[in-house]
Amino acid sequence: MLSSLQFKINENQIALEAAIMKLTLWLDQRGATAVDGNVRGALGTITKNKGFIKMTLAVMITPE
Repeated sequence: MLSSLQFKINENQIALEAAIMKLTLWLDQRGATAVDGNVRGALGTITKNKGFIKMTLAVMITPE
């Protein structure tokens, strides 16, 4: 049950990342470069952690 919850949280994180990226592109097209840069920095953190989260979930879900 806990691993299912963690999987769903990870899915939500990926969906939020995609939505935020679309908003970032929209802001960039309208010249809001200061906001765009800040958001891209936060997205960089999400991207950096995504691989670790995915790997850890795979290990947790794999039966021993």
